[in-house]
Amino acid sequence: MSKIASQRYQSRIARHARVRSKVEGTAARPRLAVRRSLKHIYAQLVDDATGTSLALVTSDSKEVREKVGEGTKTDASKIIGELIAVKAKEKGISTVVFDRGGNIYHGRVKAVAEAARSAGLEF
Repeated sequence: MSKIASQRYQSRIARHARVRSKVEGTAARPRLAVRRSLKHIYAQLVDDATGTSLALVTSDSKEVREKVGEGTKTDASKIIGELIAVKAKEKGISTVVFDRGGNIYHGRVKAVAEAARSAGLEF
């Protein structure tokens, strides 16, 4: 890893730690954690009180790949946001706390958040 990439990674880790010190999910209002890699994006509902995952949607899953087809990673992110909102509604969850994982609220992370909001999640 180059020096610049290492500094960028360390900065993201520091931002994530700063966000996580203030953001905590409960059973009534779980944390919507977004993880972004170079190829995929993941959205997970987490109850931090018990340390359990309530729902998970990834761009690597078969249902998302079928819906995206030849679309872009941002298109996949929008579908991820919609699907995580649907899974949350099935579990009776309407409000969440958004955890951007230290990433900038921009691009794919923003697409997940806006799609989840438009599908009915409040945060």
